[in-house]
Amino acid sequence: MAEHNLFLLLACLPFATSLILLTLPPRARGASTWLSALSLAGGLVVLAGFLPGIQAGNVLRASLEWVPSLGMNMALRLDGFSWLFTTLVLSIGVLVVIYARYYMAESDSLPRFYALLMAFTGAMQGILISGNVLVMVVFWELTSFMSFLLIGFWHQGAAARDGARTALIVTAFGGLCLLVAMLMLGHAAGSYDLGMILRAGDRVRAHPLYGPMLVLFLLGAFTKSAQFPFHFWLPGAMAAPTPVSAFLHSATMVKAGVFLLVRFSPVLGGTEAWFFIVTGAGCITLVLGAAVALYRHDLKGLLAYSTISHLGLITALAGIGGPVAILAAIFHICNHAVFKASLFMAAGIIDHETGTRDMRRLSGLFRPMPFTALLAIVAASAMAGVPLLNGFLSKEMFLAEAVDWHNGTWLDDALPYFAIVGSSLSVAYSLRFIATVFFGPPATGLPKAPHEPPAWMRRPVELLVLICLLVGIFPALTLGPFINTAARSVAGADMPYYHIAVWHGVNAPLILSLIALGVGTLIYAFSAKSIPHGPEGPFLLHRIRGQRVYDWILFRLTWRLPRLALRWLSTEALQPQLRLLVLAAIAVACGSLWGVLFFASDLRLHAPNPAFALLWLVGAACAVGAAWQAKYHRFAALVLLGGAGVVTCLTFAWFSSPDLALTQLLVEVATTVLLLLGLRWLPKRRSEIAEDKLLPAKIRRGRDLVIAVAGGLGLASIAFALMTRPLIDNVGDWFLGNAYYEGGGTNVVNVILVDFRAFDTFGEIAVLAIVALTVYALLRRFRPAPESIAAPAQQTVDGSPSLDDYLYVPSVIMVWMFPVLIMVAGYFFFRGHDLPGGGFAAGVTLAIAFLIQYIGTNVRWVESRITVLPIRWMGIGLLAAAATGMGAWLFGYPFLTAHARYVHIPLIGEVPAATAMLFDIGVFATVMGAVVLMLVAIAHQSLRASRRREIDEAPRKEAA
Repeated sequence: MAEHNLFLLLACLPFATSLILLTLPPRARGASTWLSALSLAGGLVVLAGFLPGIQAGNVLRASLEWVPSLGMNMALRLDGFSWLFTTLVLSIGVLVVIYARYYMAESDSLPRFYALLMAFTGAMQGILISGNVLVMVVFWELTSFMSFLLIGFWHQGAAARDGARTALIVTAFGGLCLLVAMLMLGHAAGSYDLGMILRAGDRVRAHPLYGPMLVLFLLGAFTKSAQFPFHFWLPGAMAAPTPVSAFLHSATMVKAGVFLLVRFSPVLGGTEAWFFIVTGAGCITLVLGAAVALYRHDLKGLLAYSTISHLGLITALAGIGGPVAILAAIFHICNHAVFKASLFMAAGIIDHETGTRDMRRLSGLFRPMPFTALLAIVAASAMAGVPLLNGFLSKEMFLAEAVDWHNGTWLDDALPYFAIVGSSLSVAYSLRFIATVFFGPPATGLPKAPHEPPAWMRRPVELLVLICLLVGIFPALTLGPFINTAARSVAGADMPYYHIAVWHGVNAPLILSLIALGVGTLIYAFSAKSIPHGPEGPFLLHRIRGQRVYDWILFRLTWRLPRLALRWLSTEALQPQLRLLVLAAIAVACGSLWGVLFFASDLRLHAPNPAFALLWLVGAACAVGAAWQAKYHRFAALVLLGGAGVVTCLTFAWFSSPDLALTQLLVEVATTVLLLLGLRWLPKRRSEIAEDKLLPAKIRRGRDLVIAVAGGLGLASIAFALMTRPLIDNVGDWFLGNAYYEGGGTNVVNVILVDFRAFDTFGEIAVLAIVALTVYALLRRFRPAPESIAAPAQQTVDGSPSLDDYLYVPSVIMVWMFPVLIMVAGYFFFRGHDLPGGGFAAGVTLAIAFLIQYIGTNVRWVESRITVLPIRWMGIGLLAAAATGMGAWLFGYPFLTAHARYVHIPLIGEVPAATAMLFDIGVFATVMGAVVLMLVAIAHQSLRASRRREIDEAPRKEAA
């Protein structure tokens, strides 16, 4: 049980830290650094406690039920591979946090930066330890979203915005492909549990869906790990702060794709298609990335393309898929993360202390920055594969696999050539990095005078370079046992122990390594003088740019295609658009219900009640009148629409649904007032609609009448068929019988909303919050027609806006009603579990209280006395609802499981209480905040109009 709780702590700790960091002030640099570093260090302590069991070959598991009917449980799974990868992520994360403390400027909000970094760490960790493939995809997409925020952290720059947008589009597209692939994989394996899928390799490979499943899976992995032809997004992401590049683009996010390839190689690998696609893409990426890196002038650009190249090397090993190839892939994942993170940090130090990353301006930095130069030289040598450094060992293993792999295909014969070309180019661009930046004449004209950074800014680089040396000299004593444990967890327990040593004798891999070092040196020697004159690179490298293809596709999808759709389907008028929506709904309903909808042969009919029939006649007359008056008198149409809404409320009450009647009445009041406030800003109605000029008015109205009658008859038919069907057991009877005993409440509707179907309600309030934010954003950009700027006639005397107290007596009453409505809202909330009411009704009631204040006084008066902050109310509401749901996990129950009991209160007695009330608080806060936010957006149009009038009238007052 303790191990289970520690596992859950490991998964939740980064997210909890992120939430705490968001509450810190922007200047809390020291506190945010300590909190972030200690959080990651705490995760490392937990992982260290799991090490004995991992080395024994055990697989640690923890599970929380979420949606068991869909196979979506919050299952966690930790084996040797995920343990090593998670340790790598958290370790480099600690160093990046320390480095960022000195790299980020004083003007940057460090707590917000660390909050995003911790949330990304939690998402990345979720990918590594997820035991359910669907949950893994959720974390996969979360890493894309969080990387979007981190890449665009300096959103003031266009490059950061463009790079973040490109990365999000490409990786999110891959995530959608991966989701479909995982759905098919779970279907083929018979389970979405990762452990069961990993044991179902033969069954999956023999499945008819293996082909499309493999393609979609590889699209997800290739996009995340920037494999050809999706490599173009990674260089654009270098606009991110250097700590982000050192973390996301060397050790974590870009490694997620190769992690997936290695993890699922026993299931999807071993086929000719897997080998050709994965190894082929990896080899092309290896050579292409290395060739382009040689001609980049930006330090981070060179490192970005070198990262692409090394990811191609790992991908090629995953495509080969043998036990030693898997071990070599895992080994190079670790080695590359170490030396590339140190190189990114060194590049950030150079940029930070000189003011530029342009290699054409940098030269001779060894003298003013000797310690940084020495560290960068060692790390770059590890990247080049120099002996006695960690990069040499894993690259030599890659060369060995390229030489030894023989499967009778042309790609097998080409593997050694791809390997030697990629390795040689790696040596060349590493030499260019060293020679151009640190040697040669002293640089002149730099924005800053070069000097060493603060000591603690260099400490993370020193530790990483020390690891490069220790692993390169003593591999068997440092990473050897962990690499073997990780490889056995992927390739199987029967895999023999592989002794990683510095010296294996004079063999083909060693000879190829030496050849690569020599050829790479010659490539740099012959191309060094020509590089500055070719900013785009020689030959066809400047034309092989995936960014151009991406831009072309994006332009067609986001500009050309929408314009064509707007030309054919959209108009400036609302009515044609509504007509298309209604026709589409009718067509879908007819297609879905054709041959399915039936009427009972023995109809259960009751004699009509004259009073009820008269009530419905009034409602129908109001509805028809509203439609008739909509084109001539908008205010009258709104009044008639309110009459139809009142009739609906009375109908609910007539059929013994007081909770629905109360909710409908409150919503009717709120929406009517909001519509009434918005009527003023609508432009004057045009006499004709551009698209309908060719049709006479009678034909247009007849067409609309036919559509309306068809829609009405369709809904009436569905309602009639359902309400006249034979009496059978239905879900309503179950809710009526179990609402009190299972949910602790007698108001069945509210118990369903906050207990039985709370997950649906949680989704609905999230949608409501999104809608409110959308309305607010649109209205902030909305500028009313000029004729709407003038003061309404009710507020003017002889055309002058001087009558400000036209609602003097009603406004006093409205102000007095505010505390009364607060009491009513509280009354509705606290009785909602047993009587009509609840969080939704209480939220709308309190929102109406604010509506009345805005109507009875004015915007300035209200906002000078009351601070509402509706966006915070919505955020608090969503957090409260989510926290209530997650609280059930602490007791081993599924998400949003409620508990009801009676609580004894002195002098009062036994009082019913349920945890669903906490969820209802979230519903209340979200609903109130959403309605008030829309109100504020509309009300501020009046404020803008008032300011506009004041500006227009100022010259006249001055003249007078």
